Amino acid sequence: MANDKIAVIGAGNVGAAAAQMLADRDLGDIVLLDIVKGLAQGKALDISQIGGIWPRHFRLAGTTEWERTADSKIVIVTCGLPRKAGMSRDDLLVKNVQIVREVSRNIAKYCPAAVIIVVCNPLDAMVYAAAKVTGFAREKVIGMAGALDCARFNYFLGCELGVSSEEITSVLMGGHGDDMVPLARFTSVSGIPITELLDEQKISSIIERTRKGGIEIVNLLGHSAYYAPAAGVVKMTEAILKDSKTIVPCCAYCENEYDVGGYYIGVPAILGKNGVERVLELRLTSSERTQFDKSLKHVRELAAKIEEILERIMPS
Repeated sequence: MANDKIAVIGAGNVGAAAAQMLADRDLGDIVLLDIVKGLAQGKALDISQIGGIWPRHFRLAGTTEWERTADSKIVIVTCGLPRKAGMSRDDLLVKNVQIVREVSRNIAKYCPAAVIIVVCNPLDAMVYAAAKVTGFAREKVIGMAGALDCARFNYFLGCELGVSSEEITSVLMGGHGDDMVPLARFTSVSGIPITELLDEQKISSIIERTRKGGIEIVNLLGHSAYYAPAAGVVKMTEAILKDSKTIVPCCAYCENEYDVGGYYIGVPAILGKNGVERVLELRLTSSERTQFDKSLKHVRELAAKIEEILERIMPS
């Protein structure tokens, strides 16, 4: 029986880390693609040689040729300019739209049945751009953000409580960035609500650190995080390939859900073989709804900018 095929677009930090983690979990054959000659090939060869120490059953190839990605079940889009110190996510917009447009056109050509998982920033905007250019069904285009944000939230909570973060489940909504909406009342430690374990001030402090989690790493390293983002996209890939119906907060298309009106935004979703199987609607409090609406407003503004940029750069 043939292995599932996974394409990772971009052999930079996130793409290479994702390729290694995919290989570690033996999720399928991997094609790592980058426009820089030798980069994907070299990293693929390096990762493949781990098999001489810990045997695997995957095949990993590096390439500059889109034809090698043909018929991939999952396409992970990590390419784009990295976020640097002093740079907002919005600063990345125009250049990364151009990159994602070209990538999306190739995905539509070579992998028309694939599920796309977008990782590059500004996340919500790049998901919207990929969806517009490919024309793929709504459930087939997803953004990796909530999995990462939940991982950060869980880690910070685990450190504060002195428990394994594996014991913690959380839900975050909204756009990826400073206006994300962590939902403390849906967050628990082995079923115990964190509101029973931490006071409101401490929870607020951890939420704020989670919102600033990306820039905290940028300020330390001078560039964006990549290990945890890669782990987030691998978690989503595994849920789709194994049809596990795993609930993962991610950037998904919502129409009537939460009265979003046709945009991609962070929501809890069930992931399976078809991509987003279902968006879960939670009853939000008035405060949570206000925060979500604020985040949605920013997502809509970014989408409008995407429309303007695509209109300028797409051929008539």
